[in-house]
Amino acid sequence: MHLHYVSSNSTSHSFINLSNLLQGRISRSHLLQIHAQILRVNAHQDNLIATRLIGHYPSQFALRVFHQLEKPNIFPFNAIIRVLAEEGLCSDAFFVFNGLNSMLISPNGFTFSFLLKACFRANDVECVKQIHAHVLKSSFVSDSFVCNGLLAVYAKGVKDLVSARKVFDEMPERSMVCCWTSLITGFAQSGQPDEVLRLFLLMVEERLTPEDDTMVNVLSVCSHLEIVDIENWVRILSEFINDVDSKNLGLNLGLDSVRTVLVYLYGKWGKTDKSRERFDEIADSGKRSVLPWNSMISAYVQNGSPMEALSLFGLIMENHSCRPNHVTMVSVLSACAQIGDLDSGIWVHEYFKSEGQKSILALNKNVATALIDMYSKCGSLAKAKEVFDQMVTKDVVSINAMIMGLAINGKGEDALRLFSIVQEFGLHPNAGTFLGVLCACSHSGLLEDGRQIFLNMSKSFSVPPKLEHYACYIDLLARMGHVEEALEVVNSMPFDPNDFVWGALLGGCLLHNRLVLAQHISKNLVKVEPQNSAGYVMLSNAFAVDCRWGDVSGMRWYMWQKGVRKQPGCSFISIKGIVHEFLVGSLAHPQIDSIYRTLDGLVKEMKLVVTWSSSSSNPGLLVRWYYSSKCSRESEQSCYNRNKCIQQINILLSLLFQSFLEPSDFWVSWKVRYMALCLIDTEIPTPSIS
Repeated sequence: MHLHYVSSNSTSHSFINLSNLLQGRISRSHLLQIHAQILRVNAHQDNLIATRLIGHYPSQFALRVFHQLEKPNIFPFNAIIRVLAEEGLCSDAFFVFNGLNSMLISPNGFTFSFLLKACFRANDVECVKQIHAHVLKSSFVSDSFVCNGLLAVYAKGVKDLVSARKVFDEMPERSMVCCWTSLITGFAQSGQPDEVLRLFLLMVEERLTPEDDTMVNVLSVCSHLEIVDIENWVRILSEFINDVDSKNLGLNLGLDSVRTVLVYLYGKWGKTDKSRERFDEIADSGKRSVLPWNSMISAYVQNGSPMEALSLFGLIMENHSCRPNHVTMVSVLSACAQIGDLDSGIWVHEYFKSEGQKSILALNKNVATALIDMYSKCGSLAKAKEVFDQMVTKDVVSINAMIMGLAINGKGEDALRLFSIVQEFGLHPNAGTFLGVLCACSHSGLLEDGRQIFLNMSKSFSVPPKLEHYACYIDLLARMGHVEEALEVVNSMPFDPNDFVWGALLGGCLLHNRLVLAQHISKNLVKVEPQNSAGYVMLSNAFAVDCRWGDVSGMRWYMWQKGVRKQPGCSFISIKGIVHEFLVGSLAHPQIDSIYRTLDGLVKEMKLVVTWSSSSSNPGLLVRWYYSSKCSRESEQSCYNRNKCIQQINILLSLLFQSFLEPSDFWVSWKVRYMALCLIDTEIPTPSIS
């Protein structure tokens, strides 16, 4: 096996023993001892021993070993070129390569592969072209191994896609999936989705099954497609599948890859039903990859169907042939955040720890950021801070998530403190950072801080405000009663106002009883989003506050004529790890009868309390609610927590009920939320009044 390496004068038994000692991993002290023995017996001229010795040293010492050889063959040349390549010393590697000609030694495939690796690390396009010329001159153009290395450097290293495509088209054999992956990756990194998808289909046509690395690049580039392009590629891919099926070409595994892309594209298009159809068409063999699962779960999450996403996640956990990865978990955490399912979010967190992936929580910024977002939106701010503090390195995205988490939990001053030390992390705040800070100011009523930050975005940080920054700043002004100033900002901003801007203004008007202006702004909101029921409902409420019941009826009639329907309210509650969903008017829940009995009883009690307290001659009467329930010692604390929760909600609902001029408006808004609370315990004790 070693005959190619060993020179004629190095066949002694001691040389062979020394050569064997150099195999595998060796400690530094042991290596020096072996090297000393090699020099003592004059074995340093042996090509096999020198080759192995070079591989154990960094370039500085490896070059000394190499230069001591009087008659090196190709193998020590390859070894030293490899060491130089791994250290990114492209010019030095090429200098050694040029020495082959002076010694009349012919390079082999490994020589070019190591040289190309050096060029890849150095990102030297001229060096690549020189190697390409040598490959053509040495007749290695038919060597698939060398051509694939050349293609990879052109496509992924120096980003010369014209040369990469030329190498690809001239390859005599393209059966290696890695060469397709290299070219697809190059076009994907250059933002050319059409070229990527054309290559992907050509690959499937040639009966090659894309690897997960190939598919990751295909799916990632699809995220940059516009809706028009998505529609076009959905049509092309669907026709491709139908054509293959009709001709029975036997491209099953390749078609599953095409279906996975369709799952993703339909999700981006907002058509989750179509996504699920394509997902269900994927064979069990195709579902051994996590990619179709990730595409479908992501489609559900992006289109506001978190329950379906979590249900599908349950299926992947039952599918023992496929394991979720960190991408899966990021989508699942997003679903948990959407419905406030803290229990499932904690389960995901614990899953990483139990699966020996605890380091991912500290090192993977995407997972850590998703955990911060989930904990913040589920109200567990302490856990969000804990995850944030455990991150080894923090980027601007994770800091933005923490700032937004503090903002939505009413910790505006803490958010401002974190913003003030962003630059201490060596980071520059971006548009997302300022959006979080402005949101924090809006939620916490920090008017002057918000105004100063908004005005300094461009001046001090070179971050021009986008429409969402204007919307947040306008919301802050409107909430604090500066409605006219907010309207001036709307009129002066370089964007057309959208529904968020008009909605923020309208909310401020209604909050501060500016009804005339509210009606004007409501009309603008309806013009911007004619099919969005929110504008009509808010305008109707503005009429109702002004007791203009005729206008309220007229608005509802207008909505009916235009075919505008209000989306039904929806609430979620998690009990013992099970998430229950409640829709307005839905009777689908299995415990709906007992829930409604409890709810009807509470309605009667609430009306009784409100009526009695309103008719009392003593306006300063304190209304106390207390519960007298017999609880065992074991369940005393849980009963207390439950009853305390229900007591607080009862009082809140009583106050809200009195503020609505139309009882129907109140129940449409709050009944579905209260149904969820009734699920906790359908035997709620009767309140007493004192």
